[in-house]
Amino acid sequence: MRASTAIAAGLGFALLQAGCKHDDPAPMTEPEPEQELLDPGEPCDPSAQPVDAEGGGTSGTDTGGTPPPVCAPGLACEPLATGDGSVCGTAVAIEGKVTDALTGVPIEGALVTAHNEIGEPVTDVVATDSCGDYVLPLSLRRNPDGTVASSDGATPKWTLRASAADHQAFPAGLRPALPIDLADAVPDPDADAGGGSSSGGDGTGGDGDGPHYVRQIIDTAATHVALIPVTFAQAGVTLSGTVVGDATGGALVVAEGDTTPAPYGVTDVSGHFTLFNVPPGAVTLRAYKGGLEVTPLPLMVGDADQAALELQVATDDPTALGRVDGNLNIVNAQGGLTTSVVLLPSSVFDPMLERGPVPLGLRDPPAPDTPDVSSAFEITAVPAGTYKVLVAFENDQLVRDPDEGIAGTAILEVTLQPGEAVSVPESFKVTEALAVLGPGAQEPEAVDAMPTLRWADDSSEDGYDVLVVDALGDIAWMTEVPGQSGGDTVELAYGGDPLVHGMAYQFRVTSWREQPSGRLSISRTEDLRGVFVYGEAPPPPACTPTADTDGGDSSG
Repeated sequence: MRASTAIAAGLGFALLQAGCKHDDPAPMTEPEPEQELLDPGEPCDPSAQPVDAEGGGTSGTDTGGTPPPVCAPGLACEPLATGDGSVCGTAVAIEGKVTDALTGVPIEGALVTAHNEIGEPVTDVVATDSCGDYVLPLSLRRNPDGTVASSDGATPKWTLRASAADHQAFPAGLRPALPIDLADAVPDPDADAGGGSSSGGDGTGGDGDGPHYVRQIIDTAATHVALIPVTFAQAGVTLSGTVVGDATGGALVVAEGDTTPAPYGVTDVSGHFTLFNVPPGAVTLRAYKGGLEVTPLPLMVGDADQAALELQVATDDPTALGRVDGNLNIVNAQGGLTTSVVLLPSSVFDPMLERGPVPLGLRDPPAPDTPDVSSAFEITAVPAGTYKVLVAFENDQLVRDPDEGIAGTAILEVTLQPGEAVSVPESFKVTEALAVLGPGAQEPEAVDAMPTLRWADDSSEDGYDVLVVDALGDIAWMTEVPGQSGGDTVELAYGGDPLVHGMAYQFRVTSWREQPSGRLSISRTEDLRGVFVYGEAPPPPACTPTADTDGGDSSG
């Protein structure tokens, strides 16, 4: 024994012998009851939380009671697909990175959510960390044994939405979101780094601390999002808040003012929204979603961000909302015989790209049904507002007839008051589209060099107008091509301004015929085809996240 320790011990013994006052020893603390860990398929309480290292985390430990059981590490407590209750099943998460499309630099604080095939949000929003990385937990309906329930044998699929300050939202403009499939989920390769050992797959570990399971992650090219930076003139402040009410997830929230297209965002599953790049001035916040009427909120935007804004639901009774109906006529179409009709707020319509975000529920037929409109159409439960009516907007081998000399070929606009029914005054003309052969025949395509644009020849044409635009709506090239004969394909080497690495572009072609009264437009390529991305941005640098950013939930 060290001398100082021996002296202190002897002095303490002497004082006790002398009867000196002293504090009573602290009572013995009962050890915290051990928390039960549940295996896959066992019923669970989604509100129960694991007890942390200090014994906190559940109300049971605060009162000295036994903490409620929780799913073992690597599992999640998920609702049953049929009936009430929840069971434990292997946890699933989407992992990825958000970077600048032109520089490759990771974007910190970008917001990411996942949406199902209908377009409904299925997660709250999460924010990327200082390295641009995010982890997005998914909630999945389960079978009684804890496995993922499927519909008609198909695995669930999702798409991502991502947004950040000083960048164009994704998907937006020319860029659609590619599907993410549960079939691509794999056991987390970094499971051991999180403190839980495993035997691989979804087996248990053997560290003596109870069962551990390996969660599944989806980390593919579709989970890595490159956001296109906006120009200085398009930058602004951030507005965030909540659409208060039930079933408010998926609402398109727009800051309507002097800017067109107006800044917008989409609410997550809890109704939270964030709008980036809102310029200063007077705006009105409006929310658009089929079956939902939201009271507009006037705001004055300055040079500072605004948070905790609230939009109130006026009604969610579909019978109290508006209706838009009309007719279309499909002519000279050998391929597609049916199409779809969508409404999008005029405030977010981009006249150069001739598109914008379509609010959830404002489509005939309802998503995700395949196009089935051949004449009359009707969209119900429409909130008040001013809308562009787009026909044959999706990839269905059809386009709105480009002949401006006849009726029914313009993009029409309708305005509804709350609960009003409106009929589109003209019948739309729809015709067969020029087929895009590449690049971007089916979906956005990466090209490494200046591309050769290829499309199917229109046998009755005298020439073609060709337009190439970038994702920000700027024209990269316009040219005219004389008609050709003796071939099925027209090819044209790109000859415009130098393309920017990482930027998305679309080429559009309109065929025309000379008439005594002037040129008559015959057909054109489809609205969503012909998109390509030129080159790639530099790869992101090696990065270690800082302690204050972890890609956690940023909602609320």
